[in-house]
Amino acid sequence: MSGRGVWLRARARLRRFPALLSGCGEQAAAYGRCVAAAAAGPAELRRDACLEEFRALRDCFARAVSPAPGPAPAAAPRPALNRGSLQAKATPK
Repeated sequence: MSGRGVWLRARARLRRFPALLSGCGEQAAAYGRCVAAAAAGPAELRRDACLEEFRALRDCFARAVSPAPGPAPAAAPRPALNRGSLQAKATPK
């Protein structure tokens, strides 16, 4: 069994990321400004200095790549079976 289908789907999903994430520019800019400001001083950049901005960006990314809410897709209808299709076909002797 090949994993080719998995890689093709993963590649297709990754190709969509730039368009999906383009709506998060405001959050990305806010996070970048915060990190730049925190790193500009003589003190070291500390963890969680820009946690609020990071969470806003992370949430935007998560919303961008998650499937749209709505009704679940309907299952494909199954073909009806009749009794004749379940019986073994007679073979001529």
